[in-house]
Amino acid sequence: MTSRRRFIQIAPLAAASLWAAGPVHAQLVGEKDPQAAALGYVADAARADKAKFKNYAAGQQCGNCALYQGKAADAAGGCPLFAGRQVAGKGWCSAYSKKAG
Repeated sequence: MTSRRRFIQIAPLAAASLWAAGPVHAQLVGEKDPQAAALGYVADAARADKAKFKNYAAGQQCGNCALYQGKAADAAGGCPLFAGRQVAGKGWCSAYSKKAG
């Protein structure tokens, strides 16, 4: 059993090692995920189902969507539609909304 004294000695080391490890990378959304499939999400916008999703237009991708929480050039970033997971920056879904500016 660890004593309080020993815990106080090792706790800062444990915290420092966790901090040094950096953030945990979120899992990428899979195209077969039920929510992703319902929204027509694809990891590569060029593969969007243009027959099914008439609102798709060339040049639309997650990286320039108002919902995308990463930088436009990032390979992946967060999206509030898929809480806790990331979407591909070059991806697309039917909830696409052009980022202002």
